[in-house]
Amino acid sequence: MWRSCLRLRDGGRRLLNRPAGGPCASMSPGPTIPSPARAYAPPTERKRFYQNVSITQGEGGFEINLDQRKLKTPQAKLFTVPSEALAIAVATEWDSQQDTIKYYTMHLTTLCNTSLDNPTQRNKDQLIRAAVKFLDTDTICYRVEEPETLVELQRNEWDPVIEWAEKRYGVEINSSTSIMGPSIPAKTREVLVSHLASYNTWALQGIEFVAAQLKSLVLTLGLIDLHLTVEQAVLLSRLEEEYQGGFPCQLEKFVQPARMAWH
Repeated sequence: MWRSCLRLRDGGRRLLNRPAGGPCASMSPGPTIPSPARAYAPPTERKRFYQNVSITQGEGGFEINLDQRKLKTPQAKLFTVPSEALAIAVATEWDSQQDTIKYYTMHLTTLCNTSLDNPTQRNKDQLIRAAVKFLDTDTICYRVEEPETLVELQRNEWDPVIEWAEKRYGVEINSSTSIMGPSIPAKTREVLVSHLASYNTWALQGIEFVAAQLKSLVLTLGLIDLHLTVEQAVLLSRLEEEYQGGFPCQLEKFVQPARMAWH
């Protein structure tokens, strides 16, 4: 899930060379009380209290340092991530903050805090079930009956993604115009549960978060498999809103290349 962070590796290596260390200090980006929608609801803003951001490798993984203090989670655990690419991405979030720290822009930091603290105490099976549940309300499986232009747009843009997922995972994914939603075969759920079980809890936290933002597990799977870019997935998830807003040409800019690749 963190594969997209690799592109930050080269530009972020300078962070590894900055001096770090010193006594640990709790530099929590959020309170300890989780919200239902997201494990941690960070404070809105705070004045920047550090000058330099660096990365060090410890026994448990890669750590983030703010000046001479180590970043910690809201539950005061040492903020440690399993890969250098992810550490660089998180460090970049902190390093890019200006005079004011805008916590709501630091999505990877929040996701990592959730993985490390697990405030809702969910195990791997629960995370998988939560992700698969998005199939019941998957955006690209709900279709309109009118106007015809939107019906055709949904068919042209969403059907190829569903066809790709069905072929990729050997499953059946239906669409429906009913308010009750599509009928998802039990076998499809079993296959996708088995597939998601191959990911660790770090990845599953990210998968659930992305599915919640896109309102689609199918689009999320397309992202994981690098079948879709982030821009394409977001625009496909917002197809109806973009249509209602006048169907701007940028939708074609991002979706057209993907459509060409599907055929």
